[in-house]
Amino acid sequence: MSDSLPFAVVVPAHDEGERVAGTVRAAAALPGVDVVVVVDDGSEDATARVAEEAGALVVRHARNRGKAAALETGAELVRALDRREGVRRHLLLLDADLGASAAGAAPLLGPVASGAADMTIGVLPAQTRDDGTSAGGLGFVVRLARDGIRQATGWEARQPLSGQRALTREAFEAGLPLASGFGVEAGLTVDLLRRGLRVREVDVELRHRATGNDWRGQLHRARQWRDVARALRERGAFPLRDTVGDVAGRARSLARR
Repeated sequence: MSDSLPFAVVVPAHDEGERVAGTVRAAAALPGVDVVVVVDDGSEDATARVAEEAGALVVRHARNRGKAAALETGAELVRALDRREGVRRHLLLLDADLGASAAGAAPLLGPVASGAADMTIGVLPAQTRDDGTSAGGLGFVVRLARDGIRQATGWEARQPLSGQRALTREAFEAGLPLASGFGVEAGLTVDLLRRGLRVREVDVELRHRATGNDWRGQLHRARQWRDVARALRERGAFPLRDTVGDVAGRARSLARR
């Protein structure tokens, strides 16, 4: 990969002071990576300081603006670095809570570096909680995203909500503006496929913090549902008969549990 364009890693982070340092160090050691950018999205903990001490370039949002805004901010900082240094970097998007497992993102880079894919999406193994039990919810947000992407493009995604992605600068720009909040992944996939770009899923050994089934986990999934539904509907790809009001009502119902 030495003759290929370098990669810049963009890590959106909100209150990830406990894990972001490990993510930064592992990402910086990936082949072809020469810069790691962490966007502290309005954190109330030490995320920015810890990330900077680990070697990342850090930019802060004064308030929480959501994942899509954080990714756009990070990519814009990379663009500024490219202009200043006279290079053009590919992008690797990683979640902040991967910790040392971010080293497992390496397989995402090769297809993009070689020109075989415009965007790769990481397919993670089944995630478990600290007690060894299976993580995740009932899968209704995943099904929503998968069905919407298939309806819009004919492509069947295994992990449509995976945020671990490598892509060319051209591919990232083809997806702008990004869908808001947690809809960013589904929206980006639809937008790139509709433009005829090549998207490939790649198995990766990555581990992130598991979402529980308590009220916090339910609230998280309700917000995911809301954002994914909005992204699909904006692209004419919402796969169910629900109206926007039905979706909002379902999200509120889940949030109250």
